Amino acid sequence: MRQRQTTLGALGVVVAVVTFETKQVARMYVDDTELSWPLLIDSSRTLYRAYGMGRGRWWHIWGPATWQAYARLALRGRWPRRPSGDPNQLGGDVLVDPEGIVRAHHVGSGPADRPAVESLLRVVRERAG
Repeated sequence: MRQRQTTLGALGVVVAVVTFETKQVARMYVDDTELSWPLLIDSSRTLYRAYGMGRGRWWHIWGPATWQAYARLALRGRWPRRPSGDPNQLGGDVLVDPEGIVRAHHVGSGPADRPAVESLLRVVRERAG
């Protein structure tokens, strides 16, 4: 998604990253990844539950797709950290328009399951067009 940060900004998309980790772990993540978007902490996981992001199944969390994603990161010089929180907590992507209407909602089945950024951009462009 970072590779498309300029495009996202030009389309008026405001990105926020949500985590359930502690403030200390969140700060380390921001520092390690040089995250420029706001990072919100949902320690009670209220937002996660509201968007149907429960716990993942072992195979989806630790299966081949995850290891392939980790290998791609390693090839780019970004080594994954050992999980500090709940590695089975599912994440996802939610696209909310300025009126508060959810336009895209994807709950990942594991760490490697994310929608293509182009598909999210397509939704934004359709709404703008």
